[in-house]
Amino acid sequence: MSAVLTVAWKEFRDDFRNRWTVALAVLFALLALGIAWFGAAAAGRIGFTSFDATLASLTTLGAFVIPLIGLLIAYDTIVGERDDGTLLLMLSYPLARGQLVSGKFLGHCAALAAATFAGFVLAVAIMQWLQASAQTLQAWLYIGRFILSASLLGASFVGLACLISVTTTSKSRAAGLALIGWLVSVVLFDLALLALLVVSGGNAIERAVYPYLLLLNPVDVFRLVNLATLGGGAGDELLTGMTAGHAYPPALLYAVLLAWAVLPFAWAALAFRGKEV
Repeated sequence: MSAVLTVAWKEFRDDFRNRWTVALAVLFALLALGIAWFGAAAAGRIGFTSFDATLASLTTLGAFVIPLIGLLIAYDTIVGERDDGTLLLMLSYPLARGQLVSGKFLGHCAALAAATFAGFVLAVAIMQWLQASAQTLQAWLYIGRFILSASLLGASFVGLACLISVTTTSKSRAAGLALIGWLVSVVLFDLALLALLVVSGGNAIERAVYPYLLLLNPVDVFRLVNLATLGGGAGDELLTGMTAGHAYPPALLYAVLLAWAVLPFAWAALAFRGKEV
């Protein structure tokens, strides 16, 4: 276990030293403040609106940005070491392959979670300072749930990036597959489900199965965790319409997100164990 933590601490420090963590925290804070301030610009208004609407905007932002960041910081986890010629040297130390992958996975997850926490908490603190009506305990409980689910979403895509990195033979191919993975999970998956719903007309069987199809994508699970409990007018009408008002137990959604965070990483560790280097 100490070997895993040593590798994880090294990866976390490398991300911090390379300005990844600080840059992400600043990026998250600026994007969150920008989208919260200008979120109602289409309606001719500028400024903070209700906290529910702000959280809905932050959820939409996080669903696009966090998966991309998770893939970008970890796609070269193993294949990068191989291309740089340092992988064999690292494996010559008393370090099992599973410990190496586990340490790198945990280090990147910790860096992304720290950036998410720092960036969004700073943004929400500024919003609450400027908006007295949002200074409630409930608002902080919402943002705590948002940060927890965002960290699990980031871990899901760090695990997916580790799997890509283990199974590819060059950094360029790994980068391409990472971008394809982001495009499929963030854009194409929902478009395919919407097209299926429109073409079939939403018969009874499909409406019964459709809410569970959303659990096959961690991005949609993240949206469900944060949007399903918001009040009306928060911008979640499309999601609730897609799910036909299906009620998801919170424990189920967190369990699915946790499974998405663990399974790709476990697959990567298993694949790396039998990989020829």
